[in-house]
Amino acid sequence: MTVKNLQALLDEGVDGRHILVRSDFNVPLNDAGEITDAGRIDASLPTLKALLDGGAKVIVMAHLGRPKGEPNPKYSLSPVAEALSERLGQYVALAADVTGEDAHERANGLTEGEILLLENVRFDPRETSKDEAERGEFADELVALAADNGAFVSDGFGVVHRAQTSVYDVAKRLPSYAGTLVENEVNTLAQVKDAPESPYVVVLGGSKVSDKLGVIEALAGKADKIVIGGGMCYTFLTAQGYNTQKSLLQEEMVDTCKDLLERFGDKIVLPVDLVAASEFAADAERQEVELDAVPEGWMSLDIGPKTAEKYAEVIADSKTVFWNGPMGVFEFANFSQGTKAVAQAMIDATANNGSFTVVGGGDSAASVRTLGLDEAGFSHISTGGGASLEFLEGKELPGVAVLDA
Repeated sequence: MTVKNLQALLDEGVDGRHILVRSDFNVPLNDAGEITDAGRIDASLPTLKALLDGGAKVIVMAHLGRPKGEPNPKYSLSPVAEALSERLGQYVALAADVTGEDAHERANGLTEGEILLLENVRFDPRETSKDEAERGEFADELVALAADNGAFVSDGFGVVHRAQTSVYDVAKRLPSYAGTLVENEVNTLAQVKDAPESPYVVVLGGSKVSDKLGVIEALAGKADKIVIGGGMCYTFLTAQGYNTQKSLLQEEMVDTCKDLLERFGDKIVLPVDLVAASEFAADAERQEVELDAVPEGWMSLDIGPKTAEKYAEVIADSKTVFWNGPMGVFEFANFSQGTKAVAQAMIDATANNGSFTVVGGGDSAASVRTLGLDEAGFSHISTGGGASLEFLEGKELPGVAVLDA
C-alpha cells in the first residue's frame, strides 16, 4: 500500500490526541445475544493496543447487524464492549448514542490511553445514506468528537468496500491512515490478485451464484481451477440437467451457469455426489447420494464424500488457494464434513506443498473456528468476505482509495 499506515501516525505522535478508529465488529450473536465468533474483535487488537500504548484517546466506530437506521437494543454494541474490555485488559466505555450528548461527554472526558466505543453507527440512517450531503453532515458530527488535532484510522477491512460515512466521509475530513489490519489485508490479497503462483485454485461456496458471478468472471482467466460447492453448486447442477429436488436454487441464474460452463467448463469443478437431508434441520435424516439420486422432496445440504476427496486432490496440487464460502451447512454437524475437508486440504497444502492459502472471510472464516481447525495452518484468514471478493475482482475499494486522497 502507498497510503500512510499506522506506523506513520505513531511516528508523528498520538499522545493526548483523539484518534477516531473505524473497526469491524459485525460479529455473529446467538439468541441470547452472546458473541459466537469473536474473530473480528481479536483482529482489531493490534491497532487499538498500539494507539493506547502511544497515549492516544481512542474513539472507536463500528456497526453490528442491520438495524435499519434506528436504535435497536438487539444490535447494541454492548457485548462487543465487554469482549473488548476483556481482551484489552482495560475498561472500554460504551456511549449510549453515536454523536449525541453522552458520546460528546465521554469523548471529552477521555484521558491518555483510554478508549471509548460509540454505539452502533447504523443506528443513524445517515451512515448508509446515498445522499452525500446527509453523510457529510453525520461525518462532521463524528469528526467533532475528535476535537482539534485528531486523526482517523481505517481498520475495518470488512467495510472498506462501502462508501459509508464512518468508512469514507470521515476519512475525507481528517488526516487518515490505514490500520494494521487493513494494511495487512490489502498487501496479502494483492499477492493473490496480482501474482498468484500456479497452479492457482479458487474454491467458491455460499448460497448464491449471483454473489460470486463477478469473481468467477474475473478469475476464470487467472485460475487453473474454480471449485464450486455450497448452495450455489445446485444451480450449476441444474444447468447440467440434474434434479436436485428441494435444494437451494436460483432459477434465474440457470442459463448464466450454462454459459459459464460452456466458456470455462475445463476449469470449473463440480460435485460428483451429495449429502441429502429430509429437511433443513440439524437432526434431519441424511443420505449420501449420487447426483441424480436426491430423494423426492429432500434437499442437499453438503457435498458428498467422493466430492470432498476430489476437491482435496485439486487443492493438494495447488500453489495458491483462495477460498470463499462453505461447502455446506457447516453449522449442522451432520452437514459440515465437506467444508471441513476443504479447509483441512488447504492446511495440508500449506504444510506439505508450501502453498499460499487464503480464507476469504465471512462464513468461511467462521467455519474454520466453529469446526475447531488450526487458524495458524492457513497463510491468511481475511476478516472481510465481500471486501476480499471485490478486491480480487479488481474493483476499487472506496474505504481504501479515500486514504490515498
